[in-house]
Amino acid sequence: EVQLVESGGGWVQAGGSLRLSCAPSGFTFDDYAIAWFRQAPGKEREGVSCIFSSDGSTYYADSVKGRFTISSDNAKNTVYLQMDSLKPEDTAVYFCAASAGARPMGMIPHPITYDYWGQGTQVTVSS
Repeated sequence: EVQLVESGGGWVQAGGSLRLSCAPSGFTFDDYAIAWFRQAPGKEREGVSCIFSSDGSTYYADSVKGRFTISSDNAKNTVYLQMDSLKPEDTAVYFCAASAGARPMGMIPHPITYDYWGQGTQVTVSS
């Protein structure tokens, strides 16, 4: 079965850090764009960050620039989202998504672009 598996969510106080992981099951991250989205209660799903395996380019939402870092470990076939200086408004369910063959276009691709989605991991930041 092809799926994405996220881990690393949890509870943290404002100013703290968490690292999310996204690993595929049933395929490898060759020639993919991997993105992180988040969705808070009552809000639309928001693109947080994206990395393209084609050239390593990365993109971030303005709300997380300078605080979050996306990276990939090809040996472990895993993509990470390092989240520092967390704020209560970062509280949401975080999802990773994979898009086969996607190429950089100067922004985080729209959710409709992705072929696979993870089940989500909860991140809660208390004030």
